[in-house]
Formats: sequence, C-alpha cells, structure tokens
Amino acid sequence: MFLNKLKIKNFRNHNSFEIDLKEQRLIVLGSNGIGKSNLLESVEFLSQLKSNRALSDKDLIQNNSDMAVVLGQIDFRDELKLNLFRKGPKKIYVNESILKKQSEIKNYIRSVCFCSNDIDIVKSEPSYRRIWIDKVVSQLEPVYQDLINRFNRLLKQRSHFWRSESFLKTQSSDIVESFDIQMSIISTRIFRRRRRALLKIKPYVEYWHNHLSKSKEQIGINYLSGIQNISPEEEEEEVISKKIAEQLLNQRSTEALTGKCNFGPHRDDIEFLINNISVRKYGSSGQQRTFILALKMAELDLLNKTLNVPPILILDDVLAELDITRQNLLLNSVGKDSQCFISATHLDKFNQSFLGSSQIIYL
Repeated sequence: MFLNKLKIKNFRNHNSFEIDLKEQRLIVLGSNGIGKSNLLESVEFLSQLKSNRALSDKDLIQNNSDMAVVLGQIDFRDELKLNLFRKGPKKIYVNESILKKQSEIKNYIRSVCFCSNDIDIVKSEPSYRRIWIDKVVSQLEPVYQDLINRFNRLLKQRSHFWRSESFLKTQSSDIVESFDIQMSIISTRIFRRRRRALLKIKPYVEYWHNHLSKSKEQIGINYLSGIQNISPEEEEEEVISKKIAEQLLNQRSTEALTGKCNFGPHRDDIEFLINNISVRKYGSSGQQRTFILALKMAELDLLNKTLNVPPILILDDVLAELDITRQNLLLNSVGKDSQCFISATHLDKFNQSFLGSSQIIYL
C-alpha cells in the first residue's frame, strides 16, 4: 500500500498543499506550529475517515471556509477524495464514484497512527483503551464499526426510555425485554471480537516489547469484562449472550432508577501487565512509553500479516518522547514493508542511511 500523491485544500491551517510522494520513508520537517501534525492528520483522515485530534469533522475545515478537500492516489492507480462540508455530511469518492459505505475505504487504504498523546492508551481511563481496540478490530473487520454504531444507538435509546413518559406511565417490561435481547446479541459480538483481536495481537506486542526494551519481561494483556461467571476461554456465542441477558435483567431495577446502563462493552477495560504488574498503575514513564510503542508496532504487524497488505504508518511527534536507544531501534524498523510518515523539527535524530532513503517534505 503506497500513497503516491497527496493534495489538501482548506484543511486546518493549510490553504493548499500538493506533493508527489516517492519514497517509503517520508520526513515532514518544520518548526513547531507550522502544520506538520495537520499534514499527517490529513493522511490519517484519508485512511480512517476520522481524526484522533478532532471532536468533529468540521474542526478540520479551515476558518472562513465552507469546505475542505483531501485527495490521495494509492499505488498509482486508485484516486480517493474526501469532501468535508461545514454544513452537511462528508462525501467520499473513489475514482470519481461516490462511496456508498464508509467502511469500504479500507479496501483501498489503511493506516496505523502513533502520536505522543497515545500514551493515554496505557496510562489513562478505560475509554482510551476501548477506542484503541475498536480501531484495531475495525481495521481487521470493517463491518465491526456498524456493530459499535448499533450498540451506541441502542444504549442511547435505552437510556432515553427510562426517562420517557411511556415508561413512567406504563412501567412496560416488553420494551425493556426487547432492548435486552438486542443488546445481549450485539454486546456478545463486540466482546468476542475484541477479545479475539487481543489474543492475535499479543505475540506481536511481546516481540516488540522485548526488541525495544532488550529484555525478556513477561507481557500480559487481559480483557476486563463486566460479564459475570465467564471463563477466559469461553467463546460460545449463545452462552455469552445468555449470561449478558441475565445480568441485564438482574440490574434492571437499578437501571430504571439511575437511567444508566453500568454494564456492557461501553464499560469494559483492557489491562496491560509487565511481569504481572499493572503498567498503568505502577509502570514507570519509560515502561509506559515502551509499551505503547510496542502496542502500535504490533498493530502494524498484525494488520500486515492478517491482510497481506502493509498499512501506512504515521508517527507524529513521537521521536521526542523516546530516548536515543529507542529512537534508533524504531527508525531502523520502519519504512521497510510499510510506507512511513514521520514528523520532525530537526534532522539530527536521523542517521545518514535513513536520510539517504527518505523523502524530506519541507514546510
């Protein structure tokens, strides 16, 4: 997978920018605040149709503009174009034909993005880890995002129902029963896919952690679900769905009072361990940085091996967070199979061999 052309217009602080990309390794060079991260963000948005840095697509549109455009050509063949509007939904085109399902963009381009804020995946609240694993699963199974969207709609409808006049007047259990059935089915599918993805990615995390830390520490990755009496090996969909339905039933009276569903995929967490010790609670800043780097490189390897197509790797403001040893280990590993974008303020972090095989994009 090779992005050979990039063109953006009215995207963040870039009025207009166009470049032909010729190398596997691309260094985006410039001073702080000039728009390096914004340029890398356009590549992320082109490949994932969302940005980690924007609450809304409209935040990506330059001030005083009604529309932004991101265009890229993949493998000198397929042209992808995103039109973002301040009023109305974005439109996605592939070879000038509109794309009906957004998930189909992954048939043409995929990426793994690693920025300095990703340390929150390891050290902050569970929502960061849920977002991360959902991105991984969506890359492996594009239809997975539809499951997440359906679950979120159900959760919102269920919460609204507890406060609705129809419930307050009738106390009807039929509607709640319908919610329980739907939520137990969708929750089971989300649970199984998340846990399956973690099992697949763990060997790659172990490899990268050992490579980056030069140690043989034992890595642990556990999916922490609120499902009661579920064994780590349990995979039968009917069994899991039944247990979820029972638990939803048991908490129904409490939920009716609070209006909140305190159990389900939206409350689950992931535990990262080194030698059976929580990286989030007790890991040093160095251990946390090494773990998140191993996690991201493992994500890249998993997608490459599973899909037989290397995704684009985006490294935004990452080198400054690493010591010299880990910088060199990382740089020696990227840009071989996967095309790699790296932002930097200076070239002194790169050796001559790396620079000789890189295209430098000056901003």
